[in-house]
Order: sequence, then C-alpha cells, then structure tokens
Amino acid sequence: MAYRVLTRDEHYESPGPKRILALDGGGLRGMLSLGILRHLEAALRARHGGGEAFRLSHYFDLIAGTSTGAIIAAALATGMSVDEVIAHYQRLGREVFAKSWLRDGIVRARYDEQTLSAHLRAVFGGATTLGDPAIRTGLLIVTKRFDTGSVWPLGNNPRGKYFAAAPGSPRIANADFPLWKVVRASTAAPSYFDPEALTIATGSDKPPVDGTFVDGGVSPFNNPSLQALMYATLAGHGVNWPTGADRLLLVSVGTGTSAPAASGSAIAAKGALRALVSVMNDCGALVETMMQWMSTSPTARPIDRQIGALEHDLLAGVPLLSYLRYNLLLAEAADLRPGLPAERIATLGALDDPQNLDLLLELGDLTARRSLRAADIGTAFDLAQ
Repeated sequence: MAYRVLTRDEHYESPGPKRILALDGGGLRGMLSLGILRHLEAALRARHGGGEAFRLSHYFDLIAGTSTGAIIAAALATGMSVDEVIAHYQRLGREVFAKSWLRDGIVRARYDEQTLSAHLRAVFGGATTLGDPAIRTGLLIVTKRFDTGSVWPLGNNPRGKYFAAAPGSPRIANADFPLWKVVRASTAAPSYFDPEALTIATGSDKPPVDGTFVDGGVSPFNNPSLQALMYATLAGHGVNWPTGADRLLLVSVGTGTSAPAASGSAIAAKGALRALVSVMNDCGALVETMMQWMSTSPTARPIDRQIGALEHDLLAGVPLLSYLRYNLLLAEAADLRPGLPAERIATLGALDDPQNLDLLLELGDLTARRSLRAADIGTAFDLAQ
C-alpha cells in the first residue's frame, strides 16, 4: 500500500482522521520506550507497503514528549528511524550519565548539563528552531517554567497563538526557540540537571527576559497523553482536530513503571525527591484513568480493584478517541525474561544507570511482542494513498 508523505502543515491541516504519539518521561528508561517503538514502526511499515523509507513521522500527525520522551519525540519528528534514535540514545546515555564523586544531586546537580547540551546540539543542530519546516510533523514538547510555576506545552502548530510574535511585541515567538534548548528544558530533572534558561522576550531598550525551565515531568504531564489531547482539541491551541473513535487515535508509550522507594531518609532532600516521584506516579495513574475514561481502548488496564478498567464507563457517553497504551510494570520484568535476578530487576527503576540500557531495550522489545497488535489500530487510521 502506497501512501503520501505530508509536510508539517499538512499533518496539522489536512482533513481526515488524526494520529497522536505520546512518549513518557523516565530518564534512561526511555530505552524501554524505544524497544516498543521499534516494533510499532515495523508494524506500521508493513501495513503501508514495507518500504525502508517509512518513518513514524509519516504516520503520526503529532508526536508529543516529556523529558526523555521529548528527546525521542523531537528525533522522530525530524524524520529519524527508531534505530537511528536508539544509536543516538546509546551514546547520550553512556556519555552524559557518567558518575562523578563531585556531584551528589543535593548540593550540586548529579550531571553536567553542558555535556547533555552538546549532545542535543549535535543531534538536532544548533540552528534548528521549533518552527523549522525540517520538523516533518507536529511536535509538542512539555516543559515547566519554574519561576512562574506554569506548565509550558511548546508546539510547532503554525496557527498557535504564540507560534509567531505579534508585530512590535518584545516576546520571542515559540517558532524561534532553538529546538535543542526546548528539549533540554524538558529534560532538566531536579537534582539530575540544572534548570535551563530560555530567553522569552527581548528589546532594544530593555534587558532580555529569561524564563527558568525544568523537566516537564515536574508537572501532571510526565505522561503527556492528556496534554497532547488537550493541545489537539482545545480551541485555544488552534489545532482543532475532531474527536471520535474513528477520527482520533492516541498511542501512548511508557518508560516502565516503578514504585518509589518506601524507606525513609535522614537527608531531607532525598525524602523530598522520593515524595516528588510518588506524586509523579499518582499523576501518571490519573492521566491513564482519564484517557481510558474518554476512549475505546483494547489495551485498557485495571486502574484499581474498585473501578477496574472502566470498560463500562465513558465520560462523554461516547468515546472521544481510540487509545492504546504500552508500558511495563518493572517489578514484573521476570515474567518476560525468566531467570532475571530480583536484584537486577530492583535496579531497573533508576533513571540514570547506563548499565541498564541494553536490558531495557530488550524488555521493551519483549513488551511489544506480548502486547502490541497491529490489528488494535483501526483501518480508519491507515494513511491515505
């Protein structure tokens, strides 16, 4: 089956059903996402003719990401294959997350953001902006402006209110933000990396105004599915895609779910970090609940013992979208890889252990083999010839 490759603007504006890919944050556990995505890419490639030139940016009209998901989302949106992203990710993971006894994550961030920035500039180019047409499909990066406490969903929709600057305005247009800096802002996880400064306004008679940005995971949207749905459908964002089970598809890919450590800590900063992880997990569960509540979903999981998988509940009475979620409860890794030692499984929750990269990729592969079925994606969402 042949298909027509769309430009970024055509992805946003052409009629017909729309497809969204949403990628969670989770540090180096993003490698698990890539194992799943490699199978998704292969399944969709086979469905559309099997050509080696097929990319996920051809299929999805919007790719959204938070934190490590932002790195992957931006790479896919610029036309990389999943294998190309894996190669970049391996290098980044092993070089950026090199431990140093001078950095403890309490007094000083654990890792040097300059090394991460250099990698991101090498991958995305120093001159590529969020509005660059070289980004081949819709892209949404979730970050948080720490100095105001507000979530910033930064997208490349040309009709967005802040995509271009108003005449005479000192504000810098979203389209003009360097792509690598937007991604870096979304990955500035507290205690792991220092915040990222983005110049958001400038003028001839006033000094530049910088915003201080941190990881988008420090918001309700470490799983960006709900934010991506709002971006695509709320009028204020200017995308205005229609809803309906045959009109809107959202595929959500996790980085593995890990419970935060339950033990206490004599160091208040470490206890605060555990509390933050716990809140992030709660937000992730709430996002999954909301998505299942609004959708038809063959991958729906039991949220808890009381409400189950919400198979008999629909918030709007009819499904607003088709929704697929692929993820792994890390504590159950031995179900996929029999014989995997419990002490090794216990290390998988770490966000910053390069020694887990190969195993996480394998577990993503096994997760996809167990759960990902091309038939779950309705034929209504096949690409037009």
